[in-house]
Amino acid sequence: MGNSNSDTLHSGTPHGNVRLFTSDKSWIEGAALAQLNHTAGLPGMVMAAGFPDLHPGKGIAVGAAFVSRGLFYPALAGNDIGCGMSFWATDLPARKLKLDRIEKRIAGLEQPWDGDLDPWRARFQLAPSLADAGLGTIGGGNHFAELQVVEEVRDAAAFAGLGLDKANAAILVHSGSRALGQDIFQELIARHGANPLEEGSEAASHYLARHEHGLRFARANRALIAHRFAGEIGAEARGVSDVAHNMVTREEFEGAPAWIHRKGAASTREALAAGALMIPGSRGTPSYLVRATDAGEKAAWSLAHGAGRRWQRGYAKSRLSHKYRVEDLQRTELGGRVICEDRELLYDEAPQAYKDIAQVIADLEAADLITTIAVYRPVLTYKVRRASDE
Repeated sequence: MGNSNSDTLHSGTPHGNVRLFTSDKSWIEGAALAQLNHTAGLPGMVMAAGFPDLHPGKGIAVGAAFVSRGLFYPALAGNDIGCGMSFWATDLPARKLKLDRIEKRIAGLEQPWDGDLDPWRARFQLAPSLADAGLGTIGGGNHFAELQVVEEVRDAAAFAGLGLDKANAAILVHSGSRALGQDIFQELIARHGANPLEEGSEAASHYLARHEHGLRFARANRALIAHRFAGEIGAEARGVSDVAHNMVTREEFEGAPAWIHRKGAASTREALAAGALMIPGSRGTPSYLVRATDAGEKAAWSLAHGAGRRWQRGYAKSRLSHKYRVEDLQRTELGGRVICEDRELLYDEAPQAYKDIAQVIADLEAADLITTIAVYRPVLTYKVRRASDE
C-alpha cells in the first residue's frame, strides 16, 4: 500500500479476519501490516481492524483493534492502560491570547502536583496508590497538553450542541496511567508473559480489576492536567470529551459478547457517549473534532487515534538535525509554539515524523466512521520544561 493517487478505499474489505479502513492515498508500512496479520491469527481472534494511522509498534501494530472470544490478551493493551485524548473548552477568548506571556509562564506539568489529591481520588473513585505522585503529570513520548483555537467549523449544529464557542480557546490533553499502568503491565508479564487469559479465570479477574483502576487513573490524570494547564493560563475549563485508545474491554460485537483490544485505537462507543472525539495531528498540523457514526461495528467499534508515525522513534533526529535547529522546531509552520526542552524528544516528535492527519480523517469519513465537526489549530504545545535525565 503506497502513495498512489487512487481513491480506492479498503473499507471493511476482508483479508481473512483482517479489515483495513484506509485508502491507497494512506501510506502503511509493510511491517505494520505484518504485525496486524500476526496478531489477528492468534488463538481466539475473530477480527482485526487497521486504521489509516497504522504503524509498527514493539511487536504489535499501533492504530489497530482486535476482537477475541473466550480468551483475551492483556499484553495488547500495553503498559499505558487508559491512555487517551481529553478535550476541554475554556472561557479564554482566542483573540486575547498572549502567547509570549503564556510561553514564559507555564511550567511544571511534568512534575508532581502540590495540591490536594483527595478530591480527585473521590471524583474518579481511586483508592490511594504508590503511583499517585504521577496524577496530573504528562509523561514522555508523544504525550502533551496543548492550547488550541478554532480554524474552521464544519458542522455548526453539532458544534453548538457541544456548547462550544468558536471565539474561545480550547485545551487538548494526551496522557495515560503513568507509573500505575507500567506496574500493572510488569506484574502481568511477570506472571503470564504475553499469553492470553481465559475469561472467567481468577487471573483474568485480577488483571481486569487492576485494568479498571488504570482506566480511572488515566482519566483522572488527564482531568488534573487540564485543570493545572487552565490555571496556568488563567482560564476555566469544561470537559467536552474524554476517549481512551489503549485498553481491553468486554463489549457486544456482532450479536455476542467479545473482548475488544485497542492499541492506539479510539473507542467509538466512548466517542458516541461523549458526542465528540478529538483526533490530533502533530504539533504542527490541525486537530479534528469529529462525531462518530453508528456504523462502527464493522470497525470493531474503534477509530484512528491520531496521525500515526511515519518514522520510528530515534530516526527523526538523524533525518532532521541537518535541516532544522532546535529553535526551528520550537516554532511551527502554523505559527504555534512548542515547549519541549528535551532535545531528543523535540526531534522525535517533530511534525515531519507523523503521517498526514488530513488523509487519516478523509479515510475515516470515506469509510462512514466519522463526520467532522470542527478543525482546531495548535497554538502552544507543552511537553517538558527541562530535558529529561532518563
